[in-house]
Amino acid sequence: MIPIARVMERLNRCYEVNDSAEAKRLLQYWYGEAKASGDDRGRLSLVNEMMGLFRKMGDGERAIACADEAQQLIGKEDLGASVSTAVILVNCGTVYTAFGRAKEALVIFRRAESMLTESSEKADAERGSLYNNMAAGLAAAGEYEASEEYYGKALAVMRTIPGSEPELAVTKLNLANLLEAAHGMAEACERIEECVSEAHDLLETAGLPRDGHLAFVCEKCAPVFEYYGWFAYAAQLRQRAKEIYGE
Repeated sequence: MIPIARVMERLNRCYEVNDSAEAKRLLQYWYGEAKASGDDRGRLSLVNEMMGLFRKMGDGERAIACADEAQQLIGKEDLGASVSTAVILVNCGTVYTAFGRAKEALVIFRRAESMLTESSEKADAERGSLYNNMAAGLAAAGEYEASEEYYGKALAVMRTIPGSEPELAVTKLNLANLLEAAHGMAEACERIEECVSEAHDLLETAGLPRDGHLAFVCEKCAPVFEYYGWFAYAAQLRQRAKEIYGE
């Protein structure tokens, strides 16, 4: 069995300093060890992390290959309807959406949604993540009305979770993009500006941990603020991310 807890601890340190190259090296090394030793549970954990990393790096071929492998391992291990399995499936669906396979992603998201519905475990954060990513998949598939419904569900769930302001900000910006796609900038201008302004306020919440996750969110949100004309604030977010990463 590979020391998965220790591997994840080292991986988190890589993300704290934005060292994707070292994260990739670490994951691929231990993936090889897990595969060689027949540790399929450890291999699944690593593949789950690898697909997220490759998605972030824009490597669609590898990200999708990891998502496919994760689903095969879930079936092989017969993990059943659990929160942890649903989380991996959400990650798979997110990869599919990111690289132009939204309709396939929706099948996976619905499977994850069924698992979370069946589970007796408290999983508010996981449901919020599912709804947000499912909304993105629906938008990519052109199902705008359903997408807006799921963004609403995501916001409702995440508002109940302390410290979820960065995730709420991302969802607000996603909703702004959806409103533009569904209705056009002229018609939805007021609602779009409201979403962007609320995202700004959420990211400026006092006491947010200045960690790798916040830096990642700042980098992710900056181009959207820039797109909607918030140029100075986009620059602030990029600078904030650099400071957190120690660059």
